[in-house]
Amino acid sequence: MGPSKSLHHVINHLWLLASLPAFFDLALGACECGYAISNKNEKVVFTDLLESDFVHLDITDRSGEYGKYGWAAQVFNKSMHDARGPYGEAFTLQNVVSNKIADTKVFDEPGEKGGDAGAHLVVGSEIVDGMVTNSEIATTESHFFYGTFRAGIKVTEVAGTCSAFFWYFNDTQEIDIEFLSAEFNKDNGTFPVNLVLQSLGSNKAGFDASNTKDFERVNLPFDPTTDFHEYRFDYLEREVVFYGDGKELARMTGSSVPTVPGNLLLSHWSNGNPGWSRGPPKTDATTTVSYVKAYFNSSMDSRRADFVSRCTEPAAESAFCDVPDNDPAYFFTYQQNMTNNQTTYLDDENAGDVVGLWWPFMLSATLASSACAIGL
Repeated sequence: MGPSKSLHHVINHLWLLASLPAFFDLALGACECGYAISNKNEKVVFTDLLESDFVHLDITDRSGEYGKYGWAAQVFNKSMHDARGPYGEAFTLQNVVSNKIADTKVFDEPGEKGGDAGAHLVVGSEIVDGMVTNSEIATTESHFFYGTFRAGIKVTEVAGTCSAFFWYFNDTQEIDIEFLSAEFNKDNGTFPVNLVLQSLGSNKAGFDASNTKDFERVNLPFDPTTDFHEYRFDYLEREVVFYGDGKELARMTGSSVPTVPGNLLLSHWSNGNPGWSRGPPKTDATTTVSYVKAYFNSSMDSRRADFVSRCTEPAAESAFCDVPDNDPAYFFTYQQNMTNNQTTYLDDENAGDVVGLWWPFMLSATLASSACAIGL
């Protein structure tokens, strides 16, 4: 799944292309050279986007093609042995429920099915054939390289589950944000989040990352069960930085930082393991995801080529767009002329209201005429 060329070779190639006068025509729209964040007072730019507005997209709609909106509910079982708990795990389609708002201009009202709008990830309280019924959604593509990845999540308050937002290549190259609802204590205001880099070290520790240097349990300054909050990780070349509502929570460096592209997942599960998820929950538990926003570089040669053809004027004032933090209603996809030559996903009913198309194919490059540092 790694890139076909070394990163340095690709970067040098793109720098060369960007410097050729033939490529310096006027940019046709805003953001054509990428989406920018700040890291240690340095601007970091990513060239592609995946914006998933689960408040208005039904990712469980199976009337069309698989992964119509770039995501798909996952269906698989884990035995008790593989799950490393007293129960197995059954990830089912039925436990992923989309609860849309019909009006695309409204973000803060209940969904059509009542309750919080978004993608509901459910853990069932009933044991079925020795397994807890769980839920997971994943991007249908696996070429998400360096980038900034954020999700709006309202975590269940029912004890005995693990809610997770993560990037994954394999069991030793993984970036996790995990919430263990059994750890929450409303009486004393304790709401920890577990930040993890799964690595060769965690593998040697029996996949108990808490015994490695790449694990931090950070107490959040808010109750994650009462409202939606934005959780984010920036996967950079030499470090991974974690955020909650735009405030830095942890920074991890070293050999455990991944070096390959992967995919994005959100899951909600339990297997009764007393050392982690605990549970199973006594009642059905729901964690709701309102959006995922990813701005990143792709390992796909085709997306890199699209970047070169798109970013013809990197010195233009509108060539780069700053990514706003913690704004659940803002999507570049919904703005005029800010996702040219990107692939975007829109609900069929609302596609006529928004300019663009979108999908999860992203890429990497550094820009010769820019003072920005691309995140490669």
